[in-house]
Amino acid sequence: MQQLSKDLIKSGFKLPDDLKCGSLEEYPEKVLQFGEGNFLRGFVDWMFNGMNSKGLFKGKICVVKPISFGSLEEFEKQDGLYTLYLRGIQEGKIVENKEIITSISRAIGIYENYDEYLKCAENPDLSVIVSNTTEAGIAYNPEDKLDDMPPASFPAKLTVLLYKRYKFFNGDSSKGFIIIPCELIDRNGDNLKRIVLQYANDWKLEEGFIDWLENSNYFLNTLVDRIVTGYPREEDSKIFNGLGYKDTLLDTAEIFHLWVIEGDKSLAEKLPFDKAGFNVIWTENMEPYRTRKVRILNGAHTMTVLAAYLCGLETVKDIMDDEMISSYMNRGIFEEIIPTLDLPRSEMESFANAVSERFANPFIKHYLLSIALNSTSKFKTRVLPSITEYVKRENKLPTVLSFSMAALIAFYCGQEIKDGCLIGKRPGNEYKINDDFAVLEFFRDVWADCDGTGEGVKSLARKVLAKTDMWGMDLNEIPGFAEVVSDYLYNIREKGMREAMRSMLDGK
Repeated sequence: MQQLSKDLIKSGFKLPDDLKCGSLEEYPEKVLQFGEGNFLRGFVDWMFNGMNSKGLFKGKICVVKPISFGSLEEFEKQDGLYTLYLRGIQEGKIVENKEIITSISRAIGIYENYDEYLKCAENPDLSVIVSNTTEAGIAYNPEDKLDDMPPASFPAKLTVLLYKRYKFFNGDSSKGFIIIPCELIDRNGDNLKRIVLQYANDWKLEEGFIDWLENSNYFLNTLVDRIVTGYPREEDSKIFNGLGYKDTLLDTAEIFHLWVIEGDKSLAEKLPFDKAGFNVIWTENMEPYRTRKVRILNGAHTMTVLAAYLCGLETVKDIMDDEMISSYMNRGIFEEIIPTLDLPRSEMESFANAVSERFANPFIKHYLLSIALNSTSKFKTRVLPSITEYVKRENKLPTVLSFSMAALIAFYCGQEIKDGCLIGKRPGNEYKINDDFAVLEFFRDVWADCDGTGEGVKSLARKVLAKTDMWGMDLNEIPGFAEVVSDYLYNIREKGMREAMRSMLDGK
């Protein structure tokens, strides 16, 4: 079977009728991309591909591999081309979109070809930098030096490139970049800029360069949202047979996508993602959108998965297929979380409905135990703000969200720590609870002290809620919260999770 390449397409090879192919125009390189992984290829590169197909951008992406390991051999073999499968549920129907992405011109390994990487700074057409170097990528390393070949950290590598560009173009203000990090940290653009400026000062670079950094470059904060499932190892042969060619860079992702970019809306004219039909929001303040995602999408996970796992379920798809548990989740979202947020109700409901379709995606196996990792810190950031805001606005406790705290305490029930995990039990099997070791020790000890009586469970609940270093406050101070949580927890212990949830939903 032939491998995907430009020559294959130009040879007149018959592509499947349902497979789109991006533009093969030889556009100049306008984008430098740090990271060659599945996410950027299933999100950012797909969008630039779409803009090129509509003649809205007319620029290619030079991909940079910023780490020392890994190979770019497949990019060379396939001329940067790859197939993207988007699969999921949209407006209640299963949708599959297939497209050959042609937006990448070439790929450079910094450690293998450092000089070639630095030469990118001399390209006058280059105007955009994107990155996804993992959450740990935007970090300061005091050991990095200007003359390292290359420096270790991503921000230091970027600083070297920016400095070379500044020098090459003699500080030309028109040769700055729109810098769009996609790393999953809060205020990613601000943090990247702060570290770049720190290197500029550490390395005693001239004031003119620092002024150029500040005034000729845009470091934008972003929020990205799409599940990219990557290379489909279990079904690649079947897909290749359907395509008629082999593609070792094949990527898969869900249908849903959202990119919120905080920056001057004039930049949208240079990057007209919205005109190409993409769900990209340019805004002066991304915080309401970040809060919406954290509270609704992430909050729905955190308030539901622990209870669902103790009900015997394994995946998020199982939740959506279970009438009672999906009703529990939807009630929490629509009746208790959305009323605490300030975006237009219709906009939030549309987002929440999209979340439900995403969770029901039959092409994604999202295991509950994986989502359960570090649930205490997740609960603090994703669910607790909705509880406190609901009490503030409605002057009463949210039922489902209160129950979810009881479910968390029940899930963290274990009396043995083994291989760094607290061992919990549900009917039929044991499971591993992963969290900070101090958190695991705390739950082990409070459960060991609990005698299982109503008073014993109430005492345990109060101890957990009083753990200020875990929650950032004493949750016993929320009026009535300790009593409600302890009652739900006692019911879970006596009746089992499913019956306790049913009773709660029925108001009994």
